[in-house]
Amino acid sequence: MSHIQYTIVRSGRFHYNRRVPKHAVSTWGQFIRVGLTECPSDAAVYAARLTAALDAAWKNPVSGQRFNLDDLIAICRPRSLMLRDFCHEYLQLRDMRSQPTLLAVEGFIAVVGHRSVEDYGREDARLYVQHLQRKGNKTATIRRRITSISAVLNYAYAELDSDKRNPFSRLMIKGEGADVSKRGTFTKQQLRQGYSEALSSGNSLWLLMPILGETGCRLGEIVGLRIEDVDLEQDVIHIRPHALRRLKTTGSERSLPLVGHARTAIRQVMEQSEHGVLFPKYLRPEGIKTDHASCALSKWLKNRFGSLTAHCLRHTMRDRLREVEAPVELIDQIGGWSSSKTVGSSYGKGFGTEHLRTWLDQVAL
Repeated sequence: MSHIQYTIVRSGRFHYNRRVPKHAVSTWGQFIRVGLTECPSDAAVYAARLTAALDAAWKNPVSGQRFNLDDLIAICRPRSLMLRDFCHEYLQLRDMRSQPTLLAVEGFIAVVGHRSVEDYGREDARLYVQHLQRKGNKTATIRRRITSISAVLNYAYAELDSDKRNPFSRLMIKGEGADVSKRGTFTKQQLRQGYSEALSSGNSLWLLMPILGETGCRLGEIVGLRIEDVDLEQDVIHIRPHALRRLKTTGSERSLPLVGHARTAIRQVMEQSEHGVLFPKYLRPEGIKTDHASCALSKWLKNRFGSLTAHCLRHTMRDRLREVEAPVELIDQIGGWSSSKTVGSSYGKGFGTEHLRTWLDQVAL
């Protein structure tokens, strides 16, 4: 026997067991019998939803078409209310770069525990912020983390049709913005020194410096290049998403000319390429490990240029293009930056590859 309507228990497992109305017997048979689960609370949810679906199907005197009960049970399966499950569901639907959000959510869970999304409160959010502050994270990093968690919770509350207030909503961070330090840039002499050492070494990791320095690309965009993304005849690289690496934004997809030391470095890297990618050392079954390349390259750069990192090369390229008075829209297109100047800046195809080459040639070392 079972206390749940239309269910019986056999060997510890709940089964849906219901007689079919006479007018629907020809379609459904005399009984509906289907296994559910061993969990009483889940069984109650299954049974209630199955009952509602079957009542609707049998409502008309003339029986309707029979549907697959297994499919119905799969649809009726009670959804998990746990934060980690909503996080994976959110990332799958958004088809976005998962690592930052996963890092934030897992860090939050490690501090306050893994619970139902509706069980988290304001005190949990404050505790997580205090934890990040004690670890020495900058306020910009803390803001990114709580924004990621907040997005997952907003999604969860919307899916659950819950009016619960997001515990991270309008959460203030003491001293936010006061710890910002302007990222440094390379001098032309430092660029020449680094390029010379990289090109003479033939080391694929070090060769990233002239490629990044003369294209203004993000590290992940270059480390994730496939052989098919490089056109040596036209001296062009195509920055585009693929199964092994996504791009940061839709505006990041672009084609860039190779000039100066970047052209030489790419050709050297191509000679070492394997498995269809330019940097096979960072290829894993799950994709390109940009973080590994970033740590290794930053260590090499810091040993030579102090606090300067790979991302400083990107800032340096923007300054170099400013110095020759390149149009702002062209600078944004080269770096894959989103342009917020005017609505019209997103119209049209943008600058052609040869037009970009003209300006990059002007700043090439």
